Amino acid sequence: MLKGINKSVIVFTGAALLLGSVLAGCGKKDETGTGATGDAGGLVAADQKFRMLIASEPPTLDPGLAQDNNSSTVLRPIYDGLTRKDENGEVKPAAAEKWDISPDGLKYTFHLRKDAKWSNGDPVKASDFEFAWKRALDPGMTPPAPYAYQLYYIKNAEEYNTKKITDASQVGVKAKDDFTLEVELKSPTPYFLSLVSFYTYFPLNEKHVKTNPKFAAEASTMVTNGAFVLKDWKHNDSLTLVKNDKYYAANEIKLNEVNMKILNDPGTMLNMYNTNQLDWAGRPTTEFPVDQLPKLKQDKAMNLQIKGIASTYYYEFNTKAEPFDNAKIRKAFAMTINRQAIVDKITQGDQKPAFGLVPPGIKGEKKTFREEVKDDYFKEDVAEAKKLLEEGLKEKGLAKLPSVTLIYNKSEAHKKIAEAVVDMWRQNLGVDVKIEVQEFGVYIKNRQNGNFQIARAGWGADYNDPMTYIDLLMTGGGNNNSKYSNPEYDKLIKEAYGTSDESKRMKAMAQAEKMMINDMPIAPIYYYSGIWAQKDYVKNVFVDYKGDIDFTRGYIEKKK
Repeated sequence: MLKGINKSVIVFTGAALLLGSVLAGCGKKDETGTGATGDAGGLVAADQKFRMLIASEPPTLDPGLAQDNNSSTVLRPIYDGLTRKDENGEVKPAAAEKWDISPDGLKYTFHLRKDAKWSNGDPVKASDFEFAWKRALDPGMTPPAPYAYQLYYIKNAEEYNTKKITDASQVGVKAKDDFTLEVELKSPTPYFLSLVSFYTYFPLNEKHVKTNPKFAAEASTMVTNGAFVLKDWKHNDSLTLVKNDKYYAANEIKLNEVNMKILNDPGTMLNMYNTNQLDWAGRPTTEFPVDQLPKLKQDKAMNLQIKGIASTYYYEFNTKAEPFDNAKIRKAFAMTINRQAIVDKITQGDQKPAFGLVPPGIKGEKKTFREEVKDDYFKEDVAEAKKLLEEGLKEKGLAKLPSVTLIYNKSEAHKKIAEAVVDMWRQNLGVDVKIEVQEFGVYIKNRQNGNFQIARAGWGADYNDPMTYIDLLMTGGGNNNSKYSNPEYDKLIKEAYGTSDESKRMKAMAQAEKMMINDMPIAPIYYYSGIWAQKDYVKNVFVDYKGDIDFTRGYIEKKK
């Protein structure tokens, strides 16, 4: 999920762009006489505060339950997985200082840092990883972990999660001692080192979680192991992160404080940025006013950045709810959306029309997946769509379409897109669709529980491989809100899971994507671009290839 130039740039690549150069010894030393601590490389501690926004209250800060961008934006700096990603999207050691991989690619042995500490001073142990992963897989976890399937690469993980076996000790993750974690995979997984940087794979302080079941509810009850700790959480208002002095690489962390104001008002955000109340505005969580983007692109003082990111915007149909339990009706709705008009006239941020699920920038066999597999699975065709709608209604024994509602979470862009799409459906299909805006937490729960007919959705990469999109709609998947189920699709995914032959993997995933789009449980609309503005004194903060912000090694260059 993804800029240091004054004009808009679009780059669809799998690597992130380093924002600004690292200036050793920049700024002046503290001349105030206050004795502020944290001076590193000539940076003044009192200046090392970074101010940004997130769009909504994080629904959860439990790594085992998180599944949204607001939660992940907070979780990533306060937890450390076995690995992390640098500005180029490359895997770097994190809680694990090194690892060994067996010749057959099935066994990974991670050697943890002995100097890694939890924020309460406890050592970070291999057992904390084993505990966290098995907790997410536990079929008795309430609510269930939506990303449990991301652990299915591990031997017997799926079997345990689906109750085919009841003994958690058979799951292929074991703490051999305090600092050695052994992981046995079901089949070779070329991107596994990338995968373990994802938040479902974060560790949990076993002792603390077992004694504090609501450990993730308040700042005061959280024990974490990342570069920052959550100091204050004013629900529905703001979060404050401060540098974790117990972090093994504390000397690399220059920022002393990160302030995240919770706000989803593009106009207010723009005013705050222009009046120097924010250092960063926009991606990853808050949008710019879409009608002002053309003007903002020309304003050099904004330092607006635009970059293609590996993320897809789409509408999902509830395949278990009438009338979208019929594939022909779903196709009719998908084929009458004018995608080019949406990106040209509404979003205006260099987005690209989408006719598949996997976006540009995701690795393929030799190039990117989207370069190797064209997303020409369907076309916008009003005449064909009308025919399909008529056939679908006849198959269901309906004289006319029943009442239909499209839900979306609060956002100026989501609203304008919904209004435009509903108008397209009215003009092209002669159907009236209601639109309903919902508070983010309610919207998430309604999608999870199947309380919708059509819902706005988006998906960003969890790791740099097509599978992060392709397995999204597997039968029973925790994020398969459309409740799509096709045994042949599932079979192709398992075929891709089970081989280390890149050619066979890519072919199986391409076939699965084509099959799924033909069934149309989702209607792809566009491939995202990341849009943000940053003050020119913000250094080493970047948006990676998939749209996530990383400020952990960032700093503020002292303003003159």
